[in-house]
Amino acid sequence: MSALARLYDAHVLPRLTALACSDRTTGRWREQAFATVSGDVLELGFANGTNLLHYPAAVRRVYAVEPSDVAWRHAAGRIESFGRPVERIGLDGATIALPEDSVDTVVSAYTMCTIPDLASALAQMRRVLRPGGSLHFLEHALSPDAPVARRQHRWTPRWKHVAGGCHLDRDIPHLVEAAGFNLSDLESFYAPGPRLSRPFGWLTVGRAEPLA
Repeated sequence: MSALARLYDAHVLPRLTALACSDRTTGRWREQAFATVSGDVLELGFANGTNLLHYPAAVRRVYAVEPSDVAWRHAAGRIESFGRPVERIGLDGATIALPEDSVDTVVSAYTMCTIPDLASALAQMRRVLRPGGSLHFLEHALSPDAPVARRQHRWTPRWKHVAGGCHLDRDIPHLVEAAGFNLSDLESFYAPGPRLSRPFGWLTVGRAEPLA
């Protein structure tokens, strides 16, 4: 990777992502996805802490997985305002530094699209969830509409290079189920916007529990 590409990934991309996924843009869906989370929470793709704005008082602490130092620094104000422990425990969702059965809830927002080894990350989520725990997610995913899906498949190879490895064409609900979760709640829809934006805007808001 060139020095320019490293500079872009380390310093420019986190700021662009923060703008694209700001609370003003995505807050209504974060509220829908995360308003009922509780206990000890593992959050993958913590970014600049936007989800903290939507966690209820029932959340005791947050373990954060976040690869970007820039995003983590920008989260400092929200962490302070949150007023409960927030600990950065790693950079990669495929390797989570927590023991088995250690969290009540796993949260992912606009993150499963970028994790290089998503199957391993989902296995880690199952491993660390306590009995009765749940995975809550807000993700963009593969559209069920064939013309949109074709564009997603066609655009993803180039899009990944400018969007931190983001895949437009991952079927997130299917991958969650394939990893041994039961989807107890799922809503899917297009984000508002022109039809041209649909390859980026098929959203899934879901909750899943590990199968016994």
